[in-house]
Amino acid sequence: MNTPTGQDSLETGALDDTASIVRLFEVTGGRTRARHHLSLHTVLGPGRRSPRPGLSEESARIVELCGQRHRPLAELAGTLALPVTVVSVLVSDLIDAGVLALPVPDRRSAGSDLQLLQAISAGLRRRHPNATAKAG
Repeated sequence: MNTPTGQDSLETGALDDTASIVRLFEVTGGRTRARHHLSLHTVLGPGRRSPRPGLSEESARIVELCGQRHRPLAELAGTLALPVTVVSVLVSDLIDAGVLALPVPDRRSAGSDLQLLQAISAGLRRRHPNATAKAG
């Protein structure tokens, strides 16, 4: 029965939040820390092994997304609308299983890194023409 104060909708919202927390707790096996050191910028790609049957829905979606293209951890969390901590734990498990990997940059693309740094430097000089660099 709805009350004028909206108490029923508050209770329903609280139950939904509790169910979400319990679900995430179950998906990570109660773990809150990943075994691998992963930052928000850690880029992930497909590993050498196929996923085992019975992956959680969230893990299967992570594998699918990383199979399409390399993705940073923050993008995975945002796309899945899950906390970064939860995604970190799941990704760490998938790395251990060989399903995901941390792609090694191609050494031949080092020139493009230099070009990127030069472009950033030029942009900063344009934006802040009176700034001076301080060495050491």
